[in-house]
Amino acid sequence: MQPRSILITGASSGIGRALALGYAAPGVRLALIGRNKERLDAVAALARGQGAEVDAGLIDVRDQDAMARWISAADARCGFDLCVANAGITTGLAPGELTEDPQAVRAILSSNLLGVLNTVEPLIAPMCARRNGQLAFVGSIAGLRGLPYSPAYCMTKAAVHAYSESVRGRLEAEGVCVSLVIAGFVKTPLNDSIDAMKPLEISDAQAARIIRRGLDRRRAVIAFPRRLYFLARLGRLLPIRLVDKILSRVEVKAPKTQERVR
Repeated sequence: MQPRSILITGASSGIGRALALGYAAPGVRLALIGRNKERLDAVAALARGQGAEVDAGLIDVRDQDAMARWISAADARCGFDLCVANAGITTGLAPGELTEDPQAVRAILSSNLLGVLNTVEPLIAPMCARRNGQLAFVGSIAGLRGLPYSPAYCMTKAAVHAYSESVRGRLEAEGVCVSLVIAGFVKTPLNDSIDAMKPLEISDAQAARIIRRGLDRRRAVIAFPRRLYFLARLGRLLPIRLVDKILSRVEVKAPKTQERVR
């Protein structure tokens, strides 16, 4: 059955925006969370133009209390069938640097990990009580193996992977489906900021179609592109030092986030 009430974080750009517009249709209620008012309003207007009912929340996913209040109130009005915890940021090391800025590391932990918990925690109990719903965690192929140019980002995505895998069995026994999205390179403002080779990169619209198809089929893992995913899995089987040497020779310029923990 197609979801009719959907929560998406990070909805003002990238994959979140593409998913919002992909789901927007008459009879669908979208709850969209983002931090950029102009972009969020634009997405909401486009979704309404496609016939969807839209609630837009200008909220920072790091704000636990604000997220809990807004999500709980929205769920009480019309119980969510699907929640996509998508919001996130990136940061990295410049060539020659040895460690990331400690404040940038804590900022990305707050957004990419605590922000995910702030999104799903208010919905676990009500979804289980209804014995219906789906939680989708947006991870990354970077969460499968640490990359030397972006250790903190890899750490947050690996944690999201582990959390989704840990809660899946217990929540699915209560009627709540859990899906993990393991995305490769997707052309978004976040990925555009990274100067590197991006093998098999796809558009955000293509990514949204793949994700939606996997969610509709209630897949536990939605990984794409498949070739890059299997290559990353293979890397776990090769000698560790060999993979370290190969990855260390890849030239990547990943920008430092200017985000800071409030």
